[in-house]
Amino acid sequence: MAIPQAKAIAPSLFNYARDGQEHSLRDAIEVLSEKFDLSEDEQKESTSSGGEKLFDNRVRRARDYLKNAGLLEDKRGLVKITELGMEILSTAPSEIDINFLKEFLEDKRPKKTKKDAEKPKQDLGEVLDNSPQKLIDCGYQKIRKDLEIELLKKIKECSAKFFENLVVHLLVRMGYGGSIQDAGKAIGTTGDGGIDGTIKEDKLGLDIVYIQAKRWAEKTIGEPEIRDFVGALHGKKAKKGVFITASKFTTKARNYASSIEYKIVLIDGQQLAEFMIDHNVGVSTVSTYEIKKIDSDYFTDGANLSP
Repeated sequence: MAIPQAKAIAPSLFNYARDGQEHSLRDAIEVLSEKFDLSEDEQKESTSSGGEKLFDNRVRRARDYLKNAGLLEDKRGLVKITELGMEILSTAPSEIDINFLKEFLEDKRPKKTKKDAEKPKQDLGEVLDNSPQKLIDCGYQKIRKDLEIELLKKIKECSAKFFENLVVHLLVRMGYGGSIQDAGKAIGTTGDGGIDGTIKEDKLGLDIVYIQAKRWAEKTIGEPEIRDFVGALHGKKAKKGVFITASKFTTKARNYASSIEYKIVLIDGQQLAEFMIDHNVGVSTVSTYEIKKIDSDYFTDGANLSP
């Protein structure tokens, strides 16, 4: 299943603490990951900024909401239900869902004045999903998406020769080709049979990957172009190839590439821009932010605080 949002985790976290005992947030995360039946990959998935595991982040946001609502307290990294939380338990069913939680808190809020009534309401899900961490993640994704669009525009404006060199630079940054010098000698020199060049699959050169680089701004790459590339691979007695374009591939082209015995990797303009950002090709870092959190282990009584 997909990793649940913080608003779906909040009731489960509250139910977990209903025994009135203190629990470490780490224990809560492990129990809740089992409750939501997360796979090993989902448990390891990180936030877009890469600084924290995604599920851990959402459990912390659910914890923060319950703390702000007065239902949980957090001391030295240990969460415990509050008196208000116990009051909910005295009138609640065995399992509390998000709707019950929202209704109970609504009853406990002070009566609104006319001025308050005019303010737009904010849903529980919005409160949880608009946490500072969530806003940072959303902002990062928007900046990245805008950069991808701008980068792809630049790629389409460059010359065919520059595009070939760009492809070499990217593949080397990704771990192929050994060095820029080795790769640069290989690409753009064969020019026959639908192949623009070759590059080493690994630094030792144990296998060769054949490359087709098409800097087409608008024209879509179709099945005929992929067939020509495969024919060229066959002529070289090769089985592996990378077809890179600044444009797009048709569905037929992708289906054909996936249905044959040759290993053909298709990289369109959007994927190319993403790879360039991931491997710092054609982009530079403007700002770097570190998102920090409390180290609960540091504040435990048994922590080693010696210099």
